[in-house]
Amino acid sequence: MFLLQTCSDPMGTGNASTSNDFFLVGLTDDPQLQPILSVFFLFAYALTVLGNLGLLALIVISHRLHTPMYFFLSNLSFLDVCYSSVTVPKMLMGLFSGSQTISFFGCVAQASCFVIFAVTEFFLLASMAYDRYVAVCNPLLYHSIMCPRLCLQLVAASYAVGLMNMVLLASSTFHLTFCHSHVITHYFCDIPPLLKLSCSNTWVPQILLLACGSFNVSVSLTIVLVSYVCVFLAIMRIPSAQGKHKTFSTCASHLTAVSLYYGTTIFIYLRPSSEYSLGRDSMVSVFYTVITPMLNPMIYSLRNKDVKETFWNVLEKASPFLCLLVPRNRRCPKQ
Repeated sequence: MFLLQTCSDPMGTGNASTSNDFFLVGLTDDPQLQPILSVFFLFAYALTVLGNLGLLALIVISHRLHTPMYFFLSNLSFLDVCYSSVTVPKMLMGLFSGSQTISFFGCVAQASCFVIFAVTEFFLLASMAYDRYVAVCNPLLYHSIMCPRLCLQLVAASYAVGLMNMVLLASSTFHLTFCHSHVITHYFCDIPPLLKLSCSNTWVPQILLLACGSFNVSVSLTIVLVSYVCVFLAIMRIPSAQGKHKTFSTCASHLTAVSLYYGTTIFIYLRPSSEYSLGRDSMVSVFYTVITPMLNPMIYSLRNKDVKETFWNVLEKASPFLCLLVPRNRRCPKQ
């Protein structure tokens, strides 16, 4: 059973009362900064939702984009919307209303969903790297290797690992007794700051956090690195400079997304919770909960010819009046 208690004295003796709320510190308590941050994060969240759902819609409606690469990309867009929606709306509510309270079971739900989506994204990015490896190094066998069944299995396995991580980390964390303070030094319910609130022995959940984080990063990052080493060697064997540039450009977007996501999450989770710092770590967390999900649709669409052409085609078909927005070389034919 989950335990959340407030002790009546430092020794924990006397009557204990059960509380159902945690209190999130948020990013800042400066009243002058709060309106600025509210507008920024509202704008960032709107871009995240519109960008990712827009990219997802383009992939679904366009038969041209019904390939393994875009199947993984559509799942990444879905994950980014869910991932950002777990943390940002609650943070915005706190900035707009000043109320940073979250119920105990709300905290359990937020932390659990966050773990599932964060870990799933690690292995989805690894699956995308493997897809690029097959496309570049075995182009003739690409469609037979990356068949729909394998693509579904890779995505399902990514979610399964995320679910297993959630069960291990949430169960070990929320079975602790919280009896010193209910103030979480973060803007959402995350595992490291929660461990600092417990008056129980946190050795087991800390070891689990480090073990799960190490496993997730080492396995998924190894797949990414090995895949791209093979891709790089294959690119070096291409005789023409134009061919090298074209092949590398198909991988550059994914490498950018991988660098942003892995860099920030490794900094947060692969170290002891005793080293947790509110100001520094909250700012780093903003990158992988807000900035990266917002940038991913831009990274994958601005450098992608297929996505841009599909977008203009959809724009042309949507309304004749929108044709004026299309570049001259893409204008609708006169009737």
